Amino acid sequence: MRMDLATSPGSPERPNEDWASVALPASGQGGSLVVLDGVTPPSGEYGCEHGVPWFTARLGGALLELSASRPDTPLAGILSEAIRRTADAHRKSCDLSHVRTPQATVVLARWGGPSGDLEHLVLSDSVLLIESPEGEVRAVLDDRLDRLPREALRTHASADALRNAEGGFFTAAADPGVAARAVTGRTPMAAVRSVAALTDGASRWVEMFGRGDWAQCLGVLRKEGSQGLIDRVRELESSAVREGTARGKAHDDATAVLAEF
Repeated sequence: MRMDLATSPGSPERPNEDWASVALPASGQGGSLVVLDGVTPPSGEYGCEHGVPWFTARLGGALLELSASRPDTPLAGILSEAIRRTADAHRKSCDLSHVRTPQATVVLARWGGPSGDLEHLVLSDSVLLIESPEGEVRAVLDDRLDRLPREALRTHASADALRNAEGGFFTAAADPGVAARAVTGRTPMAAVRSVAALTDGASRWVEMFGRGDWAQCLGVLRKEGSQGLIDRVRELESSAVREGTARGKAHDDATAVLAEF
């Protein structure tokens, strides 16, 4: 199999809050991938002395280790335990009840386990692409954030009221129970040619700039690599800034991972 991974910070003045890794056991059987997109808090107090990059590294490391070492545990259980471990690591020093406590979107995939399936989990607005041997591409999305009225997210206060709340949207923060909110599923490995995971900084090529559909996006990943897709996004972002048409962040942290079986 082939693995390809790239990540790029949105700004050289800020640390990259995305986190990504893959695990391939020495036996050659099975593997897993983890992609996190740290949620940048607005300026001001958010109850944690460590910061988002520390959080995503802790949570990502726990997810990678647990997904490989506990093949019989469902991915929702893996996420729940990883959140608990991460929370315990700074529970005594930080206010984990703060609505802006460090948090992240999650994409987790695992293959070659006892079931013989590709298992997947998606929480919040990163995306997992699953390609069949025939070239059909299915996007696994948690679209709760997209379904909220735009006006409901207009201010930080209104967005905070919907964060990890019933009727709102969910991220991995300090509550292990949020794992039950994730989008999960499984696909027989015979029906999988490749998988790809993208943070929303990389998925802009499809979702913000509309340069192609998900199948075409995966084609770019295969032909030009993960860095090639990110480079395309950076060119589009820069053009939007020059033309005065940029929406949201001019540049966002961007991460892409491709696994071909």
